[in-house]
Amino acid sequence: MNKYQIDCCGKVLDLSAGPVIMGILNVTPDSFSDGGKFLNPDEAVAQGLKMIAEGAGIIDIGGESTRPGAEPVSDEGQIERVVPVIQDLRRQTETPISIDTTSSKVAQTALEAGAAIINDISALRFDGQMAKLAAREGVPVILMHIQGKPRTMQTNPTYKDVVQDVKAFLNERIEYAVAAGIKRSQIVIDPGFGFGKTLEHNLQLFRHISEFLKLNVPVLAGPSRKSFIGKILNITNPSDRIFGTAAAVAWCVAAGVHIVRVHNVREMAQVARIITAIRGTSL
Repeated sequence: MNKYQIDCCGKVLDLSAGPVIMGILNVTPDSFSDGGKFLNPDEAVAQGLKMIAEGAGIIDIGGESTRPGAEPVSDEGQIERVVPVIQDLRRQTETPISIDTTSSKVAQTALEAGAAIINDISALRFDGQMAKLAAREGVPVILMHIQGKPRTMQTNPTYKDVVQDVKAFLNERIEYAVAAGIKRSQIVIDPGFGFGKTLEHNLQLFRHISEFLKLNVPVLAGPSRKSFIGKILNITNPSDRIFGTAAAVAWCVAAGVHIVRVHNVREMAQVARIITAIRGTSL
């Protein structure tokens, strides 16, 4: 595994010894798996602290669902949902918090509240001010591939070669970010499992996940509870896809992925530790 570190506002995360577990904290009413569970700020903070105790090295907070068909949420609506949670978590933990948004206004407000990473599913494309913000604040950015937008992304996604197309896109976005003043050492990429991909597209990305390591920045994988797992296993309820998620996480960790974004932190942290031990690295 390449030796990578990202600086989260003074808290340095070492990504070289084994994968960092990113815990998903959706403060939304309509996320595909846990929508509505953590709309109450106190319950959201308790869940964040629980995930940290279970092994999360990053907590990823979002106030807008990005499930297929999701309707957009205003900046003000997102801010109202995420800021109290970020502020309260920051008072109680030093674990880095990432803000999952495509809005520079939401990201700026979240950073002021205590977030330290920007997780942008559009790879800085949906808001022209996002790259300037990340460069000015010096925070890590996660650049994800998506074909289309959440509302329409699963309407006949098409690629010439999904692996090479996604890889080329991410390489271009890395160069864009660097040109905008973001340090290459502060960039993480995400191939975007489930975001504008068919079942076969997702499987191809898994089979060739090592291709993305060749871009020489840390790689994040987010397979948790995704619909492709449900299709393979014929499981409708996303919360019942824990074993399928564990298999996907194990595959990614074995390939050398640096961050895994998951709902079930305790279980996936165990998966990561076992695979890391087998690989001969350490956590």
